[in-house]
This record gives sequence, structure tokens and C-alpha cells, in this order.
Amino acid sequence: MRNLVLILGDQLNRDASAWDGFDPAQDGAWMAEVAEESTHVWSAKARIALFLSAMRHFAADLRADGVPLVYHPLDAYPDFSAALAATIAETRPQRLVVTEPGDWRVLQSLRATAAAHRVALDVRDDRHFYCSRADFARYAAGRKQLRMEYFYREQRRRFGVLMDGDAPVGGAWNFDAENRGAFDARGPGFLPERARFTPDAITHEVVDLVNTRFADHPGSLENFDWPVTRAQALAALARFVDERLPLFGAYQDAMWTNQPWLYHAQLSAALNLKLLTAHEVVQAAETAHRLGRVPLASAEGFIRQILGWREYVRGVYWQFMPGYLEENALAAHADLPGFYWTGDTDMACLADTLAQTFAAGYAHHIQRLMVTGLYALLLGVEPKKVHAWYLAVYVDAVEWVELPNTLGMSQFADGGAMASKPYAATGQYIHRMSNYCAGCRFNPAQKTGDAACPFTTLYWDFLLRNEAKLAGNPRMALQVKNLARLGEAERAAIRERATALGATRPAMAVRTGANQA
Repeated sequence: MRNLVLILGDQLNRDASAWDGFDPAQDGAWMAEVAEESTHVWSAKARIALFLSAMRHFAADLRADGVPLVYHPLDAYPDFSAALAATIAETRPQRLVVTEPGDWRVLQSLRATAAAHRVALDVRDDRHFYCSRADFARYAAGRKQLRMEYFYREQRRRFGVLMDGDAPVGGAWNFDAENRGAFDARGPGFLPERARFTPDAITHEVVDLVNTRFADHPGSLENFDWPVTRAQALAALARFVDERLPLFGAYQDAMWTNQPWLYHAQLSAALNLKLLTAHEVVQAAETAHRLGRVPLASAEGFIRQILGWREYVRGVYWQFMPGYLEENALAAHADLPGFYWTGDTDMACLADTLAQTFAAGYAHHIQRLMVTGLYALLLGVEPKKVHAWYLAVYVDAVEWVELPNTLGMSQFADGGAMASKPYAATGQYIHRMSNYCAGCRFNPAQKTGDAACPFTTLYWDFLLRNEAKLAGNPRMALQVKNLARLGEAERAAIRERATALGATRPAMAVRTGANQA
């Protein structure tokens, strides 16, 4: 064999660079299902099933197109290295070809395996993204700090997205102020039915396999209906643009009991598996706006998530790995509460978010940032434990995007390398953006006492614990200044209740410093 093209589980696209120059008469393709990818974190059933079903559908398409394919089913080998070593020994390729993996861990494994077997490894750029790793490294070079907003503006200019000549459409770079709407007491009202895909024979087989092989893993596959093919992903994109995108901008930060989907796209899993390209998703949103079907605030708010935030977090990931994983700027060392795996809590916001997480493998970005993530931040949970949980439970979780979102944005573990402030708030934020508090026994306005919202208690304790570290942050100055209003008796009461909730009080913060890749 001339080239063995390695197809990873989140590279299910035929336009990937690894396919350039592919000749079925001389080359072959390789895919492997390995349990290690589902067990290095305790992956939820929906996440495992999504990857396996999408991989098997892609493999079926390759075979139908006459592509010579070596496909190792689950448990044929314990890990990637063993599976790849077996294929190298059997096919003796002159070269391994792969589109650069999304995860640092996988790239190191491939390099080590290739070196051990003395076969060349050709790692090619991932064209799925607007911004290559080299492009981002050049952008970051010499900058004292990285901020998504300025990166996003440069991306807009570079690729001509939502631009009128040299100026942004509408005269402003973002409409974030228009993207923070909440529902009134009547709630969201009518919501369009989201795109759902009835499992076919391949998916049914995967569901049965996961329920048996990973029976003790969290979550449920009872209502599994995610897109697992490119055709399904394109249908989901079209449905979102037509039916949900017009109101996405206004209500992207809103939350409502028993309404997990609202106006969100649910396209991140398909994007991260490469069933959709970032370019076609952005283009669909921009086209809908220019045709007058979608307000600018909605189109821009959605495009900012893809062209701005998604590209930015990938750049941050590769800029700072592998040391990024060890960051813990706030010296947070508490354990992740057990109810994160069960949903068994009296806090209505967390109970609802966790229930839908395990039912569908999904929660939208504000539920992740300002409910599950906020509680972990305020409690002082060790960032790596928070990271492992997010990577395990959500169907769209792949490390390059999940890790910076968790450690950098949600937990502020990098001390501001990625985001300019901790996203710390009391229960009043949740009360303002949802109806969760109306059905909860806790009072978001109360700091202490049995009826006090744990978010509110922990917010003040978080400021007390980290006052010295946060005082120099201009975006936190007002919040830290408010501590002066607390008397000693109230401070003691806050600390006592926070400790009972599980908060830890480190003596001092330790920042490891991120190692550049």
C-alpha cells in the first residue's frame, strides 16, 4: 500500500485534506472504534452512540463508493495505537496520511505509533476551519492578551462575512446587547418542532451495542434522534435557518423549564463531526439575512458563535496545550458534587439542566455557562474535574472546543488568558433569564439561611475567597467593591453556609502557566 489514510471519529468529511491525491488502486482508508475513546472519561451513552453511528454510516458510504477500507469494530483492539499497529503490520503502507487531529492527546498517540513502526506520518491542515493553527499562532504572536472580539472582527474582514465593503453590515461589529432577551411570565409560547431523525438499522444496532457494552454509563438512548449522516445534518441546518434562526438572537440566553431546545441550532455535534462545514453554516445564516428572512442581530449573533468563538477556542487550545489542561489560577480543589451525575438536587435550575443533559446529551450554552458551569466555579471545583464532566456528558464534546470553554471561559482557570473576567453571578441572574426560580424552594435574593439560594451564597463566598486575586481586574472592580457592604457577622454566616455546601478555602492560588505547543 502507498498511503493509509487515517479517518478519525470526528473527521467524517470527504473533502478533508487527508483525501487529497487519494487513489483507490494504491491507497486505503482506516477507521477504528476503540473503547478507550469512551472510557478515558465516563462518556454518556448518547455521546458514544452518536460517534459510533456517524462513523458506521460514513464507513458504509466509503464502501459504497469503492474505497478500500479497514474498519476495526469496537473491542477488536483496546486503543488506537494497538488498532493502528495491527493494520500497519498487515498492509505495510509507505506512509500514513491524516488530517490534523482535533485533540492533542490523539496527535501524540499517532506520532508515537508511526515512530515505533518506522512509517512516515503526513499530518495535513484541517480545512474545515476558517483559521488554520498556523494562522492563529501568527495572530497571537506578540499580543499581550487574546480577546475573541478583536479576533472575530479580523475574521470578518479577512473572509468578507457580513461586510459592506470595509464596514460591518449595520454599522456595528456585534449586536450582543440585543442578544440577551428573556421570556415574560407567559414563557416562550409556540416553538417550532426541531429536526429529529428516526434511527435506521445501523443506529438501532449501535444503540443496542451501547446499552449492553456501556450499560453502567450515564444517560439514556430512549429518544436518540441526532443527525448521524451528512444528509441529515444538512436537513437540520435548513430547518434551523428557516424556523429558529429568526428569533435565535433575541432569546439565545434565555432558559425555561422543560424546554431544552428553544431557538438553538443543535448543530454543534454535526459541525464537530465534520458532517457540516463551518463555511456552509455561516454562509447559510448570512444568506438568510441578506434575503430579508433573518434579522441582522440574529444572523450576526449566530455567526459570531461559529466564525468568532468556535475558531477562537480552537486557536487557544493549540496555542496553550498541553499545559493548558493543568491550569488552576483560582486554586480550586473541591470535588464535583455527586448530583452532577444524577440530577438529584433541590436547586430547580440544576435539576432541570441535568435532567435534560442525561436525557438528550444536550444543554444550550447559557445552561452550561451560567447554571452547571457557574455552580462549579462558585463552589471552587477543581477545573480538571469540571472539564472531565463536560467532555463526558455532551454529544458535541470534543476536547479542542470543550476544554477552553470549560477551563478558560467557565472556570477562569487560566487566569484571564482567554476571557477577561470570571462569569460569576448570584442566583438573581438565573431568576432574570428563566422561570427556574419560580418553582424552587430557594430565594435568589437571599445570601444566608436555609432558604438562601446556594448560587447567591456561593457567589459572595467566591468573592471573599478570591478578593485579592480579583481586585486588580477592572471588569470585577464593582463586584469586589460590594464586599465592603458585608459586616463581619454576615461574612461569617456566608462562609459557614458555603463550607456546608462543599466550598473549599485554599490558602493561596497557584498558577501553573500554560505551555505553548
